Amino acid sequence: MTTFTLLVNGTNHSFETDPATPLIFILRNQLNYTGPKLGCGLETCGACAVLVDGEAELSCTRAASEFEGKQIITIEGLSLNGNLSAVQQAFMDEGAAQCGYCTPGIIIAVTGLISKTSKPSDGEINEALEKHLCRCGSHANVIKAVKRLTAGGPNID
Repeated sequence: MTTFTLLVNGTNHSFETDPATPLIFILRNQLNYTGPKLGCGLETCGACAVLVDGEAELSCTRAASEFEGKQIITIEGLSLNGNLSAVQQAFMDEGAAQCGYCTPGIIIAVTGLISKTSKPSDGEINEALEKHLCRCGSHANVIKAVKRLTAGGPNID
């Protein structure tokens, strides 16, 4: 057992746990952030994505202890004062979710992309979404949401 501290959604949390425990289990089971989902457990579906220092990262296999000293933001941390982020709002406006299981990870991926480039190319969009599977087939609406969002290059904060 090791004690370490994680900064999640702006709050420091200390844990005593096996240092190999995947981050997804700390987020869901100890902090009750249920936005990140455990889908495949193999980093191939993207449902477990969170922002780590502004970059979309998968959390299902990486040890939570690897994230000490980094800023972690889950889907729950994107909205401010009850207001959706611009990415979340674009997804709502375009109906870019069906069952919603994959949606938090996809929104995290798009948020990470838009934070790097306000007007990503189609190739950059496809690359950002490459690791994200959606069994319901909402990818067409996801692309519409990203296009809506990037048409004017809005601030995502």
